[in-house]
Amino acid sequence: MESKLIFDLGVSRETINNLRVFENFVLKWSKALNLVSNGDRKKIWDRHIIDCLQIYPLLPRKTYNYGDFGSGGGFPGIVLSILLNGAGHQVSVHLVESDKRKSAFLRAVNRELGLKAAVYNKRIETLELSGLDVITARALAPLDNLLKLLSRHISKDTICIFPKGENWKKEVQNAQKQWNFDLEVIKSKTQ
Repeated sequence: MESKLIFDLGVSRETINNLRVFENFVLKWSKALNLVSNGDRKKIWDRHIIDCLQIYPLLPRKTYNYGDFGSGGGFPGIVLSILLNGAGHQVSVHLVESDKRKSAFLRAVNRELGLKAAVYNKRIETLELSGLDVITARALAPLDNLLKLLSRHISKDTICIFPKGENWKKEVQNAQKQWNFDLEVIKSKTQ
C-alpha cells in the first residue's frame, strides 16, 4: 500500500492513518463524483497519493500561504495539507474547486481530519486570492493555459509546482512562447 517514499519522508503513524482516512473518503465519494477513475480505485496510493507525496520535499519549511487550484479529489491539496498539518507547519492552505459537489467533498475531508484549509467553490478567474507563496495544480490544464488562469495569483516570488505527464516538454515549449519563467524539472519517482 505505502511505498518507501512515505517512510523516507519521516511521516508519522498518525499522518499515515489520516492518509488512509482520506483514501476511504475518495473511494466512498468516487462512486458519485468520479474523483478517480474506476481503474485507479484499487491503486489510489500508487497512482495518486504517492505521486502527491513526492511534492512535499519541494515545499518551503516556513510559514507561508499555499494554494491548490483545481483541487478536485484532493490531489495534491489534501494530501499535502495532511502532511503539513502532521508535521506542525504553520501554513495557510487554500483549496480552489469550481465544482460544488467536489467542493463539498473537500470540505467533508477537511472537517473530518481537522485540516483547517479554506475551500473556495469558485472559478479561478473570479477568485481574489493574493499573497500565495506556493501554488500547485495537478492535471488542471496545459501549462500555457494554466499560467494564463493563474497569472493574477502569481507574483515574482511564487513557487509553482505543476506535475505534468509525458507531454511536459511540448507544454513548456508552448508556454515559453507567451510567458517568461524560470523552470526546474524534477523527475517523478512514480509515473
